[in-house]
Amino acid sequence: MIHLKVAKTEPEIIDVRKYLKEKGITSAELLVLIDKSEKKLQLMHGNKVLSTYPVALGSTSLADKRMQGDNLTPEGEFLIQAKYPHKSWKYFMWLNYPTADSKKKHNQAKAAGLIPKNAEIGGEIGIHGVVDGRDFLVSWGIPWTKGCLSLKNNDITELYGIIGTNATRIKIQK
Repeated sequence: MIHLKVAKTEPEIIDVRKYLKEKGITSAELLVLIDKSEKKLQLMHGNKVLSTYPVALGSTSLADKRMQGDNLTPEGEFLIQAKYPHKSWKYFMWLNYPTADSKKKHNQAKAAGLIPKNAEIGGEIGIHGVVDGRDFLVSWGIPWTKGCLSLKNNDITELYGIIGTNATRIKIQK
């Protein structure tokens, strides 16, 4: 697996939606790169960083998600399988977790005795906002989710309008 670390060399785009429209860039051409150790999400087109957003995770541990209930954020490559407004967190963009790779890592952890034999893999991992008035959870990097990635409500609103269902690649790494 290749780990991408992107150095900021150009200014980011002020109005990403306008930029994408003017350049004719579709959501399938975008990459959402999430760096758990830096607690940031970068929206990218090729090697160009279009915008960067802070994120909050589910745990202070940067370990890969192994099972339901561990509050860890999974690593790997994902797609958004569904998007919808959420009554508590502004918007929810549901990742296609668990993937075949996630299931393989889960089964390997069971076989190695790292998790209980009866542990379930879990699901319903996504990218979402926060309860109104709680953007500080993201600003301060407070781990509060059950493994999801949380953004400030203005940021999730912007991304929600850009990221395509089953189109935009999502890569989560340490």
